Amino acid sequence: MTPFDYITDIALIAVIALQMRARVLTLRSLLLPLGLVAGAGIVYLRPISLAGNNLTLIAVLAAAGLTLGTLSGMATSIWRRGDSVLSRAGLLAAFLWVLGMGARFVFAVWVTHSGAAAVGHFSVRNNITGAHIWQFALVLMAYAEVLSRIGVLQVRRIQTRRRPASLSAATANADHAPEPAHQAA
Repeated sequence: MTPFDYITDIALIAVIALQMRARVLTLRSLLLPLGLVAGAGIVYLRPISLAGNNLTLIAVLAAAGLTLGTLSGMATSIWRRGDSVLSRAGLLAAFLWVLGMGARFVFAVWVTHSGAAAVGHFSVRNNITGAHIWQFALVLMAYAEVLSRIGVLQVRRIQTRRRPASLSAATANADHAPEPAHQAA
C-alpha cells in the first residue's frame, strides 16, 4: 500500500466521526466522502477483464458496499429545526460505516503484508484473474457504500424538509432526540 492508500482509507474511516455530531445536512456537507472515493477511483479504476468469476467478485463486493451504506444512512438520525435539516450518525451508523471501510483497509493491509499468497490461491481456485480485479472490486465497494449512504441521506433530507416542522420534531424525538440547541453544529 502507498501513503495515498493509507491516507484515503483512514480518511474514509474517520469521516464518520465528523458526522457523529449534530450538524446541518446539505448536499455540500456530504461531498467529502464522495471526493475521497473519486480520488481513489482516478488512481485505481482502469479497464478490467470480466473473464472467469471477476464479475461475481465485483458484484458481491459492490452489493456489500451498497448494503452497508444504505443501512448506515438509514441508521443516521435526521430531524428538522426551523428551516434547517440536521443529522447525526449514531453508533449503529458509525459501526456499519467502519465495518465496510475498515474491512477494505484491513484486507488491503493484510494482502500487502502476508496475505498475498492466500488471496492468490483463492483467486486461482475461484477463477478470479488477478490483483487488479480485487482493487477494482474494493474501490467499487467503497463507491457503492458512499453513494448509497449519500443517496439515502439526501432522500431523507428532502423528505424531512417537506414535513411540517412540528411533525419532523415529533419524529426526531420518537426516534433519536436531537441535541439541545446550544450543542448543535
